[in-house]
Amino acid sequence: MLRHKITAFLGSGLAAFAIAGAAVMAPAHAADSGANVDWPTYAGNWDASKYKPFDQVNASNFSKLEIVWRFKTDHIGNRPEFKLEGTPLEIGGVLYATAGSRRGVIALDALTGELLWVHGEKEGARGAAAPRQLSGRGLSYWTDGNDARILYVTPGFQLICLDAKTGQRVPSFGDNGAVDMKADDDQKILPDLTTGEIGWQSAPTVAGDEVLIGTAFREGFTPSSYKNNKGSARAYDVRTGRKLWEFHTIPQKGEFGYDTWLNGSADYTGNTGVWTEISADTEAGLVYLPVEQPTSDFYGGHRPGNGLYGNCLVAVDLKTGKIKWFFQLIHHEVWDYDLSSIPLLMDITVKGKPIKAVVLPTKMGYLYVFDRLTGKPVWPMPEKKVEKGNVPGEWYSPTQPIPSRPAPYSRSGVSEADLIDFTPEMHKQALDLVKNYKLGPIYTPPIVSSKSGKLGTLMLGPANGGTNWPGGSFNPENHTVYVYACNSCLEPLGLVPPPPDLSDLRYVVGRDGEIPTMVNAAGTNSGADAPMPKQKPAAPAGGGDEFRPLSVSGLSIIKPPYSTISAINLDTGDILWQVAHGETPDSVRNNPALKGIDVPRTGQTTFNIGTLVTKNLVIAGDGMVTTTPDHPRGAMLRAYDQANGKEVGSVWMPAQQSGSPMTFMRNGKQYIVIAVSGGNYSGEYICYSLPKE
Repeated sequence: MLRHKITAFLGSGLAAFAIAGAAVMAPAHAADSGANVDWPTYAGNWDASKYKPFDQVNASNFSKLEIVWRFKTDHIGNRPEFKLEGTPLEIGGVLYATAGSRRGVIALDALTGELLWVHGEKEGARGAAAPRQLSGRGLSYWTDGNDARILYVTPGFQLICLDAKTGQRVPSFGDNGAVDMKADDDQKILPDLTTGEIGWQSAPTVAGDEVLIGTAFREGFTPSSYKNNKGSARAYDVRTGRKLWEFHTIPQKGEFGYDTWLNGSADYTGNTGVWTEISADTEAGLVYLPVEQPTSDFYGGHRPGNGLYGNCLVAVDLKTGKIKWFFQLIHHEVWDYDLSSIPLLMDITVKGKPIKAVVLPTKMGYLYVFDRLTGKPVWPMPEKKVEKGNVPGEWYSPTQPIPSRPAPYSRSGVSEADLIDFTPEMHKQALDLVKNYKLGPIYTPPIVSSKSGKLGTLMLGPANGGTNWPGGSFNPENHTVYVYACNSCLEPLGLVPPPPDLSDLRYVVGRDGEIPTMVNAAGTNSGADAPMPKQKPAAPAGGGDEFRPLSVSGLSIIKPPYSTISAINLDTGDILWQVAHGETPDSVRNNPALKGIDVPRTGQTTFNIGTLVTKNLVIAGDGMVTTTPDHPRGAMLRAYDQANGKEVGSVWMPAQQSGSPMTFMRNGKQYIVIAVSGGNYSGEYICYSLPKE
């Protein structure tokens, strides 16, 4: 067990299995009123709604918000962090958050930002080799009314339990407050516990007296091998740290689903983690696991078959981890559409019938809606025929399940109609640029890259499109989901054989005539927020006309809106409204080629924006900084009217939103806290509230 620590105390699908019905749950937000209302979980409530029924901050005064306090995270770790993705908790006037380059935990006075205590683990070589570094996305809280605990996962994949009052490890939990989750994995982690690739950057989920943990792997599209450690989900006793169960996302021999991995590929294939947050319905006794795809992201020839439970939403028993139902959203995934969002647990009414639903936003821009007790789709999801690719050795599913409702809320494939059209000449230039690429609808497969043919398949959605790890939010009163999506995250999916020293995969992402190189920057998501692999030209730079950048006059070849927020009512399955989110980028607004052209607000090509919902508002910040006549260089935190999507207020932030906003009420006053960072601006938590009367 790794014991080095620092603690300072500074003051006070394919099938669905049916299950029996469950008891009726108490109202999810019955305690969300009064002078003191907490934000006790990563997503605000057990249902993952990111909702509080507050109206103190409203359309009439949102723009009057002022900064109450700011907390820079530069010294929580060995260097400043520029990727602060955390969403804090607030309980009883104390704000708890992860922070810093080594993922420390801080407790702040929620009203002043004063540091109360800080805890950190020094994991040495194990931390340095971790696939998921930096501060991660959050932590969890548990109390029995007397004992109160904070739980989080370190970069080195230890589950740490802290006394919420002091920040000290709880000695009775695990081994002196820590559980080594590499050592107690059902598989032997290779090559060893120090460097073995497995970790997690998300917030644990506390469900009753159980702590739910997923797994994640290194980001990047070019793994060194088609073999890897396997993902899983597991539960621990919150009092003792004892492991209660572990669910194998790649079935072992003898387990259901093993035969969906042809040629014994379940024995060596890896990944298939649950890298985003997990949700749980304690009354129904169910845990909902959004499972990513297997190794590797874009070539699956080494793992023929549909491959359960890759790209499945899986419901397992809270107490035993035994499967209750599952639905495979994508068969044999080769697009990096890994399931990225926490499942939303909603009560809806469809055609007069009340339904306890589980709802999943996705990179595909589809909102998948199921009965959360049985796994039955609320609206039909028929299997539809999809195109077969040309990659040698690849195994293709002939069909994919496509939701009939709601309609897609973001773009996925690429057609000529999606190309830039500010002017006819720009559209013509874009058509010329894409002539060397294959266009098509969602699930058009990657192709072998060829300079004499097509360089790749152009897609919107893979890796960074649609809805990514911040997920969606909803208002339980009007049964409406509010969800951000990147509408212009373009990926060229061409495959080439790798150099022998790069990977043992038959094919990796690249373009014919260029040599792909490994891209595995630590601290980001496997396929979730990773950049495309860098390419080394095999010929002189430029390589020929076919390698021209996919832009027109410095503008994206994809037309606006570049990103959107959508309101989707789940009693009807209708998209109620959709708006471009984010200030028009400087590169667009000030582009000489657009002089004299009336360009409406475009939104921004960013993928990590989370939404917060209050009684009447949807709140979200810009994903990039801009400089306009209306505000100095920075980004705006914006509020939209839930009824119609009209922007009703905004307030300046010094940098872009990088973590999802949260809100709480203390002594009758509403506060909003958000993490900002990126570019040359290091991580900072900022708290806003209305000025004193």
